[in-house]
Amino acid sequence: MRCLVVGGSGLLGSALVRACLASGHEVAATYRTRPGQTADVAWLPLDVRRRDDVDALVAAFRPDVVINAAFRQADWPTTAMGPANVALAVAARGGRLVHVSSDAVFSGAAVHYDETCVPDPITPYGAAKAAAETAVAAIDPAAVIVRTSLIIGDGGSAHETRVRSLATGAARGVLFTDDVRCPVHVADLAAALLDLAASGHHGVHHVAGPDAMSRYELGRLIALRDGLDPDRLPAGRRAGSGMPGPLDVRLECGMTRGRLRTRVRGAREFLV
Repeated sequence: MRCLVVGGSGLLGSALVRACLASGHEVAATYRTRPGQTADVAWLPLDVRRRDDVDALVAAFRPDVVINAAFRQADWPTTAMGPANVALAVAARGGRLVHVSSDAVFSGAAVHYDETCVPDPITPYGAAKAAAETAVAAIDPAAVIVRTSLIIGDGGSAHETRVRSLATGAARGVLFTDDVRCPVHVADLAAALLDLAASGHHGVHHVAGPDAMSRYELGRLIALRDGLDPDRLPAGRRAGSGMPGPLDVRLECGMTRGRLRTRVRGAREFLV
């Protein structure tokens, strides 16, 4: 397939690029500020906020599959409007669209959320992600929308970097014991996205790890993996801290799991 990865220079985008190449696909990937490091990829500058630029790029490359992994947490136009621009361009060319969303679309009031649950965001980022889902589904009903959780790599994610900084005393702060997610390894997520891209399915899917855990528990596992002392990690509670956002959000993935070839591991497995 001819695959276009939008947001290809980020953590997930880079894993998607590698997964596409490993599967023998022709790959182009976009970037906002600097290209990725992977060779044998056509690196293309793109600002997803500019509809004409998105349309021109998709028209020139003519991908069979577009996977949109681009976002900026504090940037509504990129996170909410950019996916609409991508969906419009893909729908006009007849390609297959996989859009990456987030468990941030949920408030945490229900704790457990399956693929049928309606978003109820309580943060600007969650609202932007929910708006993007609505736009993509309306513009391209054949698209796949994939909600995921806290993405962990082999040392390169923001959470892993924070854990190392806290464990070594290079940064101040705490890891919350009451902020619960279902961490997923970036390689598993990338493989699952390609599974869904190659399938005939559409609509909302959930891809997250089977282990629900707090950011503090996750941090201890990361510290142990990296040879650091987990007892040096400071713990705290998000409730009452004044920091907005959901506390306990657990993505139920049963329907999606039955459609994947990829086995999505839990953090207690991939961090050992």
